[in-house]
Amino acid sequence: MSFDKQHINLHLDAHMVGLDVPRDQEPNYRAAAELLNKRYQYYLKLRPNASAEQLWMYTALEVAVALQSDVREKSLVPVEKELKKLNELLKKELS
Repeated sequence: MSFDKQHINLHLDAHMVGLDVPRDQEPNYRAAAELLNKRYQYYLKLRPNASAEQLWMYTALEVAVALQSDVREKSLVPVEKELKKLNELLKKELS
């Protein structure tokens, strides 16, 4: 990761957020803001009478759950690879 920073402005619903971010991470910040805005709009349509605070909580919860799911899946990848290797060895030995 680069330590070279740049200032960016992101629009999150009606809010502007100014951040100094690593230059090589700038596209990720913009993509994240786009995702958050899309999910916020989804919940706004689903719950038009909800407050902005409630809508952001729904949005944050959905994104956090997706992140946790990804973390769990990725943490299982090395285990699954080792299990496949062991299964192949067992198959070889049994045949």
